[in-house]
Amino acid sequence: MTTRMRAMTVGVAMLALTACSTVQTPSKDDPWEGFNRTIYTFNDKVDQYALKPVAQGYVKVTPQPVRDSVTNFFANIGDVYNAANNFLQLKIADGVEDIMRIVINTVFGVGGLFDVATLAKLPKHDQDFGLTLGHYGVPSGPYLVLPLFGPSTVRDGVGLLGNYFINPLTYVDPAALSWGLYGLNVVSTRANLLGASNLLEGAAIDKYSFVRNAYLQRRQYQLSDGHASNNLPDYGEGAPPPNYGEPEEGAAGAAVPASGTARAAAPTAASMAPAYPNSANPAPATQEGPAGASAPGTSAPASGATAPAGASETAMPGEQYVPPARIGIGAPGLLRLH
Repeated sequence: MTTRMRAMTVGVAMLALTACSTVQTPSKDDPWEGFNRTIYTFNDKVDQYALKPVAQGYVKVTPQPVRDSVTNFFANIGDVYNAANNFLQLKIADGVEDIMRIVINTVFGVGGLFDVATLAKLPKHDQDFGLTLGHYGVPSGPYLVLPLFGPSTVRDGVGLLGNYFINPLTYVDPAALSWGLYGLNVVSTRANLLGASNLLEGAAIDKYSFVRNAYLQRRQYQLSDGHASNNLPDYGEGAPPPNYGEPEEGAAGAAVPASGTARAAAPTAASMAPAYPNSANPAPATQEGPAGASAPGTSAPASGATAPAGASETAMPGEQYVPPARIGIGAPGLLRLH
């Protein structure tokens, strides 16, 4: 038995070293890509042959209301270390909101089985000890895939120890009940991610790279407290933003540039305001120059032009569309316990 165990250990070590040598030019954020891909493949096989089938069976035999209650129960426990990490980061207001969520959901939500706090408009925060370390300037370090826990970094891997000691499930007695609750949390989390994993399998050419990039971007987004304005595209000084609502050439109601050249113009307050023909506060009239030409910065409809049939009187002119700021994307961390 001892000889067999030694042979298995040597085999795993050789496989890891072989994988490390397959990546000739590792990236700056992922210098251990070969080793990480080996662990990722191991985790993927464990998920494929063990965890995912269990989660699918859990979904089949457990009614949706019961699954929702299980999810809410562990989410209420998660608010405990959300509050602890917010206080450690001196985010007092967020920490107080987390405490209020715990009290409301525990008392009025039957021990956390129902998420009453969300109905009461109390926001839920997502914090962990890795983010707390990052808040105080600890660098993330290289990307690291942990066995069974999935994507991480050196800093977040150390943060797992802090999460373990902050998590109330750690102190449940007896130990068998504690590990049983941990297992139920894992199955419930995996069941909630069945749709996401199916989408990942069908959309990503290289699942490893997709998960790595998504995880690192999401952690950076969380560390910046959700402020992603610095990641918006730079169109250059003085350049206008792209016009997503530009009408087709020759369409009625299009503005005519004063210079006679075809160039995009930024929409003004007058062009963005909806028209209310029967309202007591009509939209301001546009100024017209000689021969009915529209003044710069305004859009005057052509004489006799009528609105398209079926168009709403309160619709935005030109169906103006402003692209939203980029938000962080959630990375699939199937076995990460929060």
